[in-house]
Order: sequence, then C-alpha cells, then structure tokens
Amino acid sequence: MLKFLYLCLIRMVSGFFYFRKKSNIIYIMSFGNNLNLIKRMALKLSDHQKIIVLYDPKIEDAAIDLAAFGIKTIPFWNGLHFVFRILPIVMSGKTIFCDNYFPFLGGMFHPKSMKIIQLWHANGAIKKFGWGDPSTSKRSRLDKQRFQAVYNQFDEYVVASKAMGNVFINNYHADHSKIKLLGYPRSDRYLSQLWIDKIRKRVYRVAPELEQKRVILYAPTYRKGFHFNPPIGLFKALSADPNAVVVLRLHPIFYRKNRISYINNPRIHFYRELSTSELLSVTNTLVTDYSSVAFDFSLLPNAHSLIFFMYDLDQYRLTTGIQEHLDNWLPSKPIKNVDDLENAIKDNRLTDFKHFNQVWNTYNDGHATERVVQRYILKDNKGV
Repeated sequence: MLKFLYLCLIRMVSGFFYFRKKSNIIYIMSFGNNLNLIKRMALKLSDHQKIIVLYDPKIEDAAIDLAAFGIKTIPFWNGLHFVFRILPIVMSGKTIFCDNYFPFLGGMFHPKSMKIIQLWHANGAIKKFGWGDPSTSKRSRLDKQRFQAVYNQFDEYVVASKAMGNVFINNYHADHSKIKLLGYPRSDRYLSQLWIDKIRKRVYRVAPELEQKRVILYAPTYRKGFHFNPPIGLFKALSADPNAVVVLRLHPIFYRKNRISYINNPRIHFYRELSTSELLSVTNTLVTDYSSVAFDFSLLPNAHSLIFFMYDLDQYRLTTGIQEHLDNWLPSKPIKNVDDLENAIKDNRLTDFKHFNQVWNTYNDGHATERVVQRYILKDNKGV
C-alpha cells in the first residue's frame, strides 16, 4: 500500500510539472562506469542545454569526478526529498538516461517531448531478471503491474548485441523497435590501449606485488544471504604455479557481512581501493559465475582464460533463472566442483572468446560513445 501511495504522489507531482520546458539532459546514475560518456555529452551540448547527473550516494566518488569536470551532480534517494526536490529536476529533462531499474518511473508522467533511454550497466546477462526471474511469477498482480509500468517508460534501449536486445524483449517485454544496436559506451575503454596503460600504472602503484605475476581474479556475483567461503580449489592451484597470485573481488556487502581477513596467505589479496575494471586490466585468469564481469573481461588483450565456477548451477537456474542456450555461447564449460576448478586453473588453457564476443559484444568496437552522443545529443540538437 505504501508503494502504491508513493507512486500516486509521484504521479501527482510529475503531473504538476508536465508542461515544464524540456531542455536538459538528465543522467540517473547508480553505477559509476559511464563517466567518459557523460563528459563527452557535456562537451557537445548546445548553449541552452545543461546536463544534470542524479546519483546514488553510494557512488559519490564518481560524482566528485564529474563535479570536478564542471558537471552538476545531485544525490538522490527515495522518499519525500525525491518527490519534491528531485522529481521536478527530472521533469526538466528532454532526454533522460537510466543505467538501472528505477521504481519511481512507474508513477511518473511521461510527456511526448521527453525521451527516456535505458543505458544498462552491463554488456550482457547470464542470469535472468524482470519477467525472466522465476520469483516474479509469485508476486501479486499489483506488483507485476508496477514492474511493467517501469519497463514501459523506456523509449529506447541501448545495447551492444541482438542477444542483449532479446534479453530486454523477453525480460522487460520491450518492443523490437526500441532496441538500438549502438554498443555500450562503458566498454570503449577496454578497447583503448591508452586507457589500459594508464590504469595498469595506477594498479601497480597501489599493488606493486601484482606486477609481472599471473593474476587470478575471483569475482563472484552477489547472492542475497550468501556467506562467503573462498573455494579451496583457488588456493590449492597456487602450489602448481609459483608465479600466480589470487585477487578476491567481492560485492561490498560481502565485505560487511563476512570476515575474510583470516586468509593468511601472502599470495592472496583483496583491494577495496581498486575497482573491478581496474583489476581486470591486469587479470590473466578470471574466475566468476553469473556475473556480467565476464563480458568486460573478454574484450581485454590480457584476457587469457575465463573459468565459470557454477557449483550451484541447477539450483540457480530454478531460483534466479539463467539465459537460454547457455551451453551454446559460454566460452568455457561451467565447472561445478572444486577439484575441476583446481585443474582448470592449473591447466591455464587459452579461452577462445571469438564466438562469445560475436554474440554479446557485437557492436562494442571502441566507438560506442561516439554513436550514442551522435544519436542523443548531436542529432537531437539539429531539431532545436
């Protein structure tokens, strides 16, 4: 009931600003991985426009970076503050970029002069969400209506492949005509040697012990209620390769809920001051499960081997959902036990990413930012 009343209030207040002049570019940011795109857009705006970034306080560092560039940034959170302070700003948007699912959209009026773009925070998807999540079928009729009301607000979906377009068609019930094959701007950096060299220098300043090493990055996806226990196969494999080190990259919630400092091994590291993207730039072997980090890693020149440790695959398929035909496009066979994980790390076989990238990174060629800016900033400004 509270959610329903909140959306009613959203609708009422947004209706009050329905006829407000639409000229601004609004970027609603919950992930700080598209900063270069935001800066490029700011540089291309016409004189009467400005870009405003509304950001989740959890990524304040990204907002500070943008603010230093001269871009207006405003933190937001749900509640009356959002309704009366932030929503009027949203309603000034001619083009609104979203990098996630934002529930308030389900109640907001959507004038024809406003375009809402879904610029998802990941290149691809192994797990299902939206209507594809098995738990959605168990939700109430009103919950389902709320979900679809949010999905229906998006005018276009920026994707890097037909495969990801189909994810939104199936999981959000998006129309085929809304899918725009432009590539993900956030992926351009992985194809830039300049970015790679710059980031590697930073990584080695923070973690000089990783230089000239075979870096094995373990980056599992977030699971609600999951208690982290590092798979023993990771550590046993170290004995076979004296040049290897393991880096643990966990979801921030894992750090808060699990005490992992007990791992007393000088060849096992975790760095809170380094982002996943930064660590990927020096990673040779990535061990993950259902995380979208695999789609980023496959673009990097240092990507040697990709191992999917899916010990709970059958259960995960039932509880969360897995994208169709997984075995047809996954670049390496899922591993379900620690002995096979140990052997895969020791073997260190080169992973062939060609088919995987053809399926999921089709339009990630290093020029996605240019195409997005051209379509949503330069092209739209011609009609002003």
